[in-house]
Amino acid sequence: MATEATANGGYLDILRAPHAARLLTGTLVGRLPHGTGPIAITVFTRAEGGSYSLAGGLIAAYGLATAVGQPLLGRAVDLKGQPRVQLPAAVISALGMTALAVAGIGNLFLAYAAVLVAGLFTPPLEGGLRALWPSVLGREDRVHRAYALDAVAQEVMFTVGPLLLTLLVALWSPASALLVINLLGVLGALSVVLSKPSRAWRSAPREAHWLGALRSPGLLALLACFFFVGLALGSITVAAVAYADDRGDEAVYGWLMAALGLGALVGGVAYGARQWAGAPERRLRALVLLLAVFYLPLVLVPGPVAMTVLAALSGVFLAPAIACAFIVVDRHAPRGTVTEAFSWLVTTFGVGAALGSAVSGPAVELAGTPAGFAVAGAGGFVAFLVLLATGRVLGPPVAPRHAVSGGTGSGGAATGRTEKNTHSSENDRNGAVEPGFSAGSQA
Repeated sequence: MATEATANGGYLDILRAPHAARLLTGTLVGRLPHGTGPIAITVFTRAEGGSYSLAGGLIAAYGLATAVGQPLLGRAVDLKGQPRVQLPAAVISALGMTALAVAGIGNLFLAYAAVLVAGLFTPPLEGGLRALWPSVLGREDRVHRAYALDAVAQEVMFTVGPLLLTLLVALWSPASALLVINLLGVLGALSVVLSKPSRAWRSAPREAHWLGALRSPGLLALLACFFFVGLALGSITVAAVAYADDRGDEAVYGWLMAALGLGALVGGVAYGARQWAGAPERRLRALVLLLAVFYLPLVLVPGPVAMTVLAALSGVFLAPAIACAFIVVDRHAPRGTVTEAFSWLVTTFGVGAALGSAVSGPAVELAGTPAGFAVAGAGGFVAFLVLLATGRVLGPPVAPRHAVSGGTGSGGAATGRTEKNTHSSENDRNGAVEPGFSAGSQA
């Protein structure tokens, strides 16, 4: 059940909070190199005379390195703080892409080494921002709304980023575009780490454990779910290309992807504009089910106009599901592992999307374009089944025996501890002191 947001509880309230707009903007700019990485590598490789196969190999190496680096750097942030990890990582990643832009693809060993360095050291700004929201915003309902705003802003970044890259290529060259995008990324990271909340933030003391955030059964269940959500989204990308080829019009692909992003944008704005009652774990199951249901009509592959409408509808529940997942991650991450936990979500989603692209291609070749979209529907329903099967470990926290009036975050803001601003160490099922939402140093 949803209730209307209070007059002072909307998106403007979030952006007016001290440091909030700067942190959101800096994070989005800092993530431009990652958001545009695959298309930037493709454009540069082709401009250098390389094949699509080489471009695909470089993109795969970049994606694999990013998947490995994100949780490792996230754990480093939890242990060492944001400025000591985020900025050096951003600089090293940018140097990797700079080496690719300067050296070109003549030396394949150097080209692959460059993208591996760039991917491995991609700073975990996304997880870092979500770790900062509690100390910046205070109240839990505002943090939940910020998660929705974050999901919406990602859709904008993934739309604007490629457009900016295309503009830079048109004005200068693919190599110059690589350099500028990565310079902007460093500047974005610099803006974040120089902010007071980032400098003041410290993770809560964590239990020494080699699994880190992955020792939480609830988090593992969520990651398994979003692996298949990522698979569904990745398969749509390939299937949409096949659909455009069937129609003999490359522009159709752009329309479908734009419609998908628009649907996610609208859904995210609507979701974050309301306060939602009940446990987010139950709400997530409903959102993932709706996501899967709305993927199914894509199999019909009607004409371009109707297909564009279906693509928009299929995206409506994506941003809400992601925003809700952020809340669930925060509730199930063991104490002191919040940045690492968010980074694992990013990694798992990305790996799932890559596998979805790999699976959808053969499906299209064997059974046509509808089969590619069928992979998306199947991925969505498997994600839902994962949530059903893991209901016991991914259930809402146990009701606390006593209320805790609030805590003091690293930024000094007092906040509540559950959906109703109470929380207790009794909620921990991960062997850590305090897993859920916390305005304390954990975030």
